[in-house]
Amino acid sequence: MSTRAIVKSVLSGDTVVIRPKEQPEKGKPAKEKVLHIAGISAPRLGSMAREDEPHAFSSREFLRALLVGKEVAYTITHTIDASAQKSAVGTPQDREFASLLIAPAGPGQPPQDVATLIVSAGWVKVRDGVGEGDEAVRRLGAEEAKKRENLRAAETQAKAENKGIWAEQSENQRTVSFQMPADPHAFIAEHKGQDIDAIVEQVRDGTQLRVRLLLDDHTHQFINLNIAGAKSPRASNARDGDTSGSEPWGEEARFFTESRLLQRAIKVRLLSAPASLGASPFQSGPTPAAASGKGTNGGQGLPAPTTGGASVIIGMALHPNGNIAEFLCSAGLAKVIDWHAGILAQHGGLDRLRAAEKSAKDKRLGLWEGYGASAAKGDATNGHAAATTTKGSSFDATVVRVWGSDQLSVVAKGDDQGRERRVQLASVRGPRGTEAKQAYWANEAKEFLRKRLIGKTVHVLIDYVKPREGEYEERECVTVTYGAQNTNVAEQLIEKGLATVLRHKRDDEDRSAELDKLIVAEQTAVTEGRGLHSTKDVSLPRIVDASESGSRASQYLPSWKRAGRHAAVVDFVAAGSRFKVYIPKENTKITFVLAGKSFQGAGMGGNKETDVSPGIRAPRTARSANEKSEPFGAESHRFASRYMQRDVEIAFDSTDKQGGFIGAMYANGVNVAVELVKEGLASVHTYSAEALPFGRELAAAEEEAKKNRKNLWADYTGEEVKATADDSSTALAPEYLDVTVTAVRDSDPFGFSVQVLDDKNVAELTKLMSDFSLHHRSAAASAPSTFSPKSGELVSAKFTEDNQWYRAKVKKSSALKKEALLQFIDYGNEETLPFSRIRPLDAKFKSLPGQARDARLSFVKLVPRSSEYGPEAWRRFSALAEGRKLVANVDQREGNLLHLRLIDPSDPNAADDPLACLNADLVREGLATVDKTCRYLSAYPQVIKKLEAASDGAKADRLGIFEFGDVSED
Repeated sequence: MSTRAIVKSVLSGDTVVIRPKEQPEKGKPAKEKVLHIAGISAPRLGSMAREDEPHAFSSREFLRALLVGKEVAYTITHTIDASAQKSAVGTPQDREFASLLIAPAGPGQPPQDVATLIVSAGWVKVRDGVGEGDEAVRRLGAEEAKKRENLRAAETQAKAENKGIWAEQSENQRTVSFQMPADPHAFIAEHKGQDIDAIVEQVRDGTQLRVRLLLDDHTHQFINLNIAGAKSPRASNARDGDTSGSEPWGEEARFFTESRLLQRAIKVRLLSAPASLGASPFQSGPTPAAASGKGTNGGQGLPAPTTGGASVIIGMALHPNGNIAEFLCSAGLAKVIDWHAGILAQHGGLDRLRAAEKSAKDKRLGLWEGYGASAAKGDATNGHAAATTTKGSSFDATVVRVWGSDQLSVVAKGDDQGRERRVQLASVRGPRGTEAKQAYWANEAKEFLRKRLIGKTVHVLIDYVKPREGEYEERECVTVTYGAQNTNVAEQLIEKGLATVLRHKRDDEDRSAELDKLIVAEQTAVTEGRGLHSTKDVSLPRIVDASESGSRASQYLPSWKRAGRHAAVVDFVAAGSRFKVYIPKENTKITFVLAGKSFQGAGMGGNKETDVSPGIRAPRTARSANEKSEPFGAESHRFASRYMQRDVEIAFDSTDKQGGFIGAMYANGVNVAVELVKEGLASVHTYSAEALPFGRELAAAEEEAKKNRKNLWADYTGEEVKATADDSSTALAPEYLDVTVTAVRDSDPFGFSVQVLDDKNVAELTKLMSDFSLHHRSAAASAPSTFSPKSGELVSAKFTEDNQWYRAKVKKSSALKKEALLQFIDYGNEETLPFSRIRPLDAKFKSLPGQARDARLSFVKLVPRSSEYGPEAWRRFSALAEGRKLVANVDQREGNLLHLRLIDPSDPNAADDPLACLNADLVREGLATVDKTCRYLSAYPQVIKKLEAASDGAKADRLGIFEFGDVSED
């Protein structure tokens, strides 16, 4: 009586492994039986100890193609007892011999005998030793003897036709490598991008295969293949049904893959050799490195790299029906491996696998059978149900503070109360620890985030919420994107080697929505040795506290004051006018107090003091919960906090007794003290403020605050602000001048010099310069050896660029250094020259007034030179205006300073548009903005409308400072 079964695999041309047709029990491997086909003998396949016998592989392939995965009917003909066998290795097993039948070749035909088919193809020999005729009948029985006679007839026919092993031309010998390639990385590189023909020879678990690569007709290579992107539970190694070593669903996963791939022809795409995994995936126990606690790289959670060749290769197993990894995930028999996102990035990534895994979760298949219930139970047990309320939500926000290498504070758009939300970058781990390298890169990461995000509008997606644990508060973990391209800042951070990807547990569903991209970014950083992954020695520079004491501060003040404005970063806001500031160029931190403020309150060190610099007074801010702020003290501090971690410029004036530096602070070219007064959060001491360079601005700002009844002035009952503005806020009658821009200031605030080109002035200056040149050729023009120019004195000086003599005015002079800072009064240039290039100015050359007029652009201001777009703005203005003949309209006069609207007469738009000007062009290119400190803006409504349209155009086209969005709110 025959039994039906499925052929699982073919061991050789005469031996098969079968399994029952039924699905195995849950958690149990399928029962197997090895059958030897009765009456035939096939060439033996090779192993690590011996080579293939001639035609062995072809014989096996014929039977494999014929039987694997198909149903057969088998009848045991005889069994050779194990005790009668000799085995060099292990315990011998009974050998069962059987006849096999497969489905008929066509309708109405009888089942096909497998032995007859393979003998007829010439791939096996008929066994001898059973005799013929009556002897065969006696030994085998009449039916079996008849079969044997038919086999011999088929063999004779195959010989006659030179089929298979009977071919006259012998088979070429194959080279079969049973061991892994000695250098897997070189092997992968050699076959990169190729889909290699292969046969799956063994399935160790759902995603780990033993594969024969058919490199060509004469070369085969065995490899251990890990399927990329997915990992199945471990299956048992024993054949006797012992499943103690298997994990839940491991046997089902192996059966799933076996029934679809074992001994099937597939394509293999080699991707990577896991040199950094530290151990073979087939290794059941921990690696020696892990056991000794040395399995991580630099404390970052990265597995230690192994030395020597890898024991597996990661790749894709491609069946004509698709990728087995996707089928396993959709059946709930494998989980997605996040860390393979990098190697799969060029092959579609993990999107399809994640979609398949999600489908299995939704259906609660396999590994996910208790998915929904267990998650809910875990949350309820730990009391974290509330922690998921914001998960998956998103909002736009402004970044107001960077806490470290992976944490920020944001304020959501539309939040009238301005509440800060401290968030963590999802799936990101920034550098930590006190070790020099970690501290250095932690500082670099924080600075990177500050420069990219502080004050910017970003989009925040809450990926998950970390529940409160011990002393750690509940924290929203987010993906932050910014700019027109929605750039993921975490991806940038990791790609530059300034952070690493957080290693989530396999069953941890709380992870970044962009985790795959983060992994690819980290692999890029590791490959190129960036940041944390570099081998160079780094350490933080020593930062000096120049405000440690009043005496130390006084040592720094003179040189810093002479140098003018300094680029700085606000590190902390202690009160409305008191800041902790870092000066990068000097590697120095200082306490900085806004000039013109009289604050009574807490200093940086917590001491109570009164700032001595007069001008304005702001309400005191409480130092602690036990103190009470003066009215609007908290508002003043909150307003000043908008400058937290911003790039600013500071100019020094003096120091206080506690070591604080007093001076002016500018953010985007705007005086912070003036802004504080304008918001009604400080009052002006009129007499004292008049001594400040920006005293008029303070007075105007206070008047505006009173008029709008802001904060301190909410109950103001003084005289009404006069409706008629002073001269500086009214429009002037049109006054067009022909001018040439002769010099452009190379530092903030932006300004330039012009010559007015009327016929009389041009002629007089031409004659003067001709006489001036002749005069300096004579010996009478030489300067006495004791000549030392004084500040404010008119002199003649030899300009470095062309070595010609020009009239100049001394701005500063140093007898010690024997040099002076000069301004050339006919052109506006400034230069520091040694006394040797300076001479007294003869009286006959003093009658003609200086021809250079100081000027600025009316209505607009260029972006600060120290900003990212500052140099470009300066260059653009010089290209449009410097040395060119232009038309200028004087829109306002501020003392000797002209506020000019510059018009290019060669511009065709100027003929059609009376408001066309270089001022508007610079705004349209995103290199200038409307200067709201100009008091005459409202007097020129048409011009302002033109400038606002230009600004809108720059924003729409993402030009200049608007490249990454609207920064006007900054």
